Amino acid sequence: MNSAPPSLIRAVPDSVGIPPALVVSKDRRRRLVLLCLASLGIVYGDIGTSPLYAMRECFYGQHAVPPTHANVLGVLSLILWSLVLIISVKYLTLILRADNRGEGGILALATLVSDVLRRGKFLFLLGLFGAALLYADGMITPAISVMGAIEGLHVATPLFDPYVVPIAVVILIGLFFFQSRGTTGVGTVFGPITMLWFVAISLLGFQQIIRAPEVLAAINPIHGFEFFLINGSRGFVVLGAVFLVVTGGEALYADIGHFGTAPIRLTWFAVVLPALTLNYFGQGALLLVEPEAAVNPFYRMAPSWALYPLVVLATAAAVIASQAIISGAFSLTMQAIQLGYSPRLKVIYTSARIIGQIYVPVVNWGLMLACIALVLGFRTSSNLAAAYGVAITTTMLITTILFYILARRRWRWPAWAALPLAAFFITIDLAFFGANMLKVAHGGWFPLLVSAAIIFLMLTWRKGRRVLRSRLSEICLPLDAFLPELKSQSIRRVPGTAVYMSGNRFGTPLALLHNLKHNKVLHEQVVLLTVRTEEVPYLTNPKDRVAVENLDEGFWRAQVHFGFMEKPDVPAALESVKQTGLHFDPMRTTYFIGRETILATRKVGFSSWRGSLFAWMTRNAGDVTSYFCLPPNGVVELGARVEV
Repeated sequence: MNSAPPSLIRAVPDSVGIPPALVVSKDRRRRLVLLCLASLGIVYGDIGTSPLYAMRECFYGQHAVPPTHANVLGVLSLILWSLVLIISVKYLTLILRADNRGEGGILALATLVSDVLRRGKFLFLLGLFGAALLYADGMITPAISVMGAIEGLHVATPLFDPYVVPIAVVILIGLFFFQSRGTTGVGTVFGPITMLWFVAISLLGFQQIIRAPEVLAAINPIHGFEFFLINGSRGFVVLGAVFLVVTGGEALYADIGHFGTAPIRLTWFAVVLPALTLNYFGQGALLLVEPEAAVNPFYRMAPSWALYPLVVLATAAAVIASQAIISGAFSLTMQAIQLGYSPRLKVIYTSARIIGQIYVPVVNWGLMLACIALVLGFRTSSNLAAAYGVAITTTMLITTILFYILARRRWRWPAWAALPLAAFFITIDLAFFGANMLKVAHGGWFPLLVSAAIIFLMLTWRKGRRVLRSRLSEICLPLDAFLPELKSQSIRRVPGTAVYMSGNRFGTPLALLHNLKHNKVLHEQVVLLTVRTEEVPYLTNPKDRVAVENLDEGFWRAQVHFGFMEKPDVPAALESVKQTGLHFDPMRTTYFIGRETILATRKVGFSSWRGSLFAWMTRNAGDVTSYFCLPPNGVVELGARVEV
């Protein structure tokens, strides 16, 4: 915000003597505080609930190390410096610079990289695979966060043990059922609840540090190196559990479009990092005094009277963390649809003011079923932890590679600066990646399997659409041949405007040929419309929205452009056209859409079984009318059978 709204400045009487610049400063500070509070709930929910299970996985379970004095200090040192190097330095200092016109996330980064390289297809596919991995994360995060919170009941009394799984399932069902209402209403309480959560975990940690202040020696990174010298290969396995403390790192980058970089950075250094450090060090201090507390060090820090309130607060924090990752999956789906890697799915906009707040029913119910299956199959958060981390380590490694290419090719960083920096973080990413790959046999196969299935479906859709366009071009009459032939015929013209939507701007739409063949009439104005999605999140210049060309004989060729984060509202875009001789009256405009019935064959190098899969995806794609915001009573669909 560069200046204060005029209403704010006028509201201050001149006699008060307050300079307008001071009013601006106060307004900016207030807005920054509100954004920081909102980002606390949305951005830091995932990483903020990691204390529920991360420390426990290092010292309790099949691959844990005993909670000796040296091991506790070593693990704490690894945790602290992972938070500093990966979150503070890598993401907040470096990665957040790589925004695509204000939007972040691995797909936005991949489009930036592919844009600066002529042969950037492979790198974009690499980013697409990273995006597919985030869907797997979206399945595991709600399950492990809710399970980790509910398991605090076991610390209170073992009587609740048979009910932990049913309670977790009920909470997850409620969480997903309320997604259709959007986050606008509940979003206002996310920040305060998460702030209360961070205050609570800070106090829990601080009281334990007072009991064993020698735990602060873990600040020295030497203890992390000594940990590996003492434990060898077993210590490397524990590194997979240490990684759980940074699993929310990608959310920082993905959400910069909603909050900007300043609130995210400020909130991390002012609230989140101190709170997490105090809590992890508090758990370590508890283990130095009571090694048997390794079974659940987070809840063992709390006094008995605070256990039940802490379980409730932890559950609320887990639900908020889950909400953030689910919303991220919705946004990711929207980007994939716009970029042509997913069928048109039903997308519901839950906020009239914030375009990023959407609801995708198919994704919502799919995530819900997957979360419930994970809870029922793995039974405990410790078992789920074996599946957690595999997807995120891979995504983080891909992010580092793409960032290096962006820094060298787009920002022109010299090799002597970019290469050592990238090598340093790739080494860290590879260490975490290798440690998490050891989990594959114990549950890590799940996110890999899910990601592979998603990327296969994306690539099948992309290739199928390309093959379909090729087939339509073969059977479609070129527009240059159609218009001269049209002049030689006497065809009745009726009042109004007909908009024929087609993916091939140089071919005659099949819907137009079918309409002409069967109805033998044409409208006075015929617009051949092509919709294009640009590899930018939003179009900032209104002049870039629509391009119109007069083709004579009442025909016009139009191209409408949208960013991959925008709602493709075609009628609104056409109404903005200011072209002499072309006018769009909503009451006199009819939209003609071609609907292809796909017949799978072996004609075009597309295996029949994959062609059948593409045909199934096409049949189940969302309604074109609602996707492009067309008026339902102003749309005519004409079908065609196409072999692929």
